[in-house]
Amino acid sequence: MPDPLPWLLEIDDLNPGARYFALRELLEKTKNDPEVSAARQAVMSTGPVPIILQNQDPQGFWAKGGASYGPKYKGTLWTIIFLAQLGADGSHEQIHAGCEYVLTHYPAKEGGLSGNSQNSFLIHCMQGNIIAALIDLGWLGDERLERAIDWLARSISGEGIALNTEKKAPVRYLRSGNSGPGFLCSANDQLPCAWGAVKALLGLSKVPSDQRTPAVQRAIDMGLEFLLSRDPAMADYPMGYASKPSQSWFRFGYPLGYVTDVLQNLEVLTALGCGGDPRLQNGIDLLLSMQGKDGRWLMKYTYNGKTWVDIEEKHKPSKWVTLRALRVLKRSRVRWVE
Repeated sequence: MPDPLPWLLEIDDLNPGARYFALRELLEKTKNDPEVSAARQAVMSTGPVPIILQNQDPQGFWAKGGASYGPKYKGTLWTIIFLAQLGADGSHEQIHAGCEYVLTHYPAKEGGLSGNSQNSFLIHCMQGNIIAALIDLGWLGDERLERAIDWLARSISGEGIALNTEKKAPVRYLRSGNSGPGFLCSANDQLPCAWGAVKALLGLSKVPSDQRTPAVQRAIDMGLEFLLSRDPAMADYPMGYASKPSQSWFRFGYPLGYVTDVLQNLEVLTALGCGGDPRLQNGIDLLLSMQGKDGRWLMKYTYNGKTWVDIEEKHKPSKWVTLRALRVLKRSRVRWVE
């Protein structure tokens, strides 16, 4: 089977971020390496990032001003999330302005960044995604982001947050959105939501281990216990309103919004040091079974037609999905070529 890594390392004006991440994560080149610097410059001058930046309002937002969750996939929160996933340079003036807009306009009293003014309202999938993006774009250490990280962690463990039945409590869970500790969510019929757990741990995993507060570490431990309580290849987590796992679990795509998949679950678990855990083996086997004879993985899930710019083509070999797969296999010390 051909090695897909050389394919990822090709100069590609349509998907320059795939090369950038391959250099950084698969070849482990430093950010100051000349190849890495050139690849980052290509991200900012070719492909989807410049198109996204062309649609930014001079005030720093996209599509709609203020602290709005929407419009879905084109609003400010979504755009910052996608820019980070595409490898954008957080020091760029426009991207810095977009992040500053989020951190200025979106924080609720308790620290949430989900795009809702209710102090206790939080959506784990959105909060985890935007925290991951802001950290990737260089904002770790900003007091506003630190509050958001702490609020996300405590929303998982329940520290300092009353149950949603305690109507007079100044800080409590709500029946809407995140409705209780341990990833309970109204979107999952008040049951623990694995999609929310994956996204929450994605955000917390970006905090360097030596900078994690006790609250963050407790939340990570709770998340790992939950995600490892089921076979990741089956994804049979509590399903709320459904009778079987969503097929989105098994359709790998890019970029990633609130929907998650088996591959992102593996990405998060391996990022948190579980690459050698035998409970991941079935998930690794599933991942390898989806590799094509050309060594590549297909794009099966896409937001094309809904975002500012299309990313690759559905049902065709995907550099982004292949990058994600190799990221997991590298962390798990599994060969991707025979």
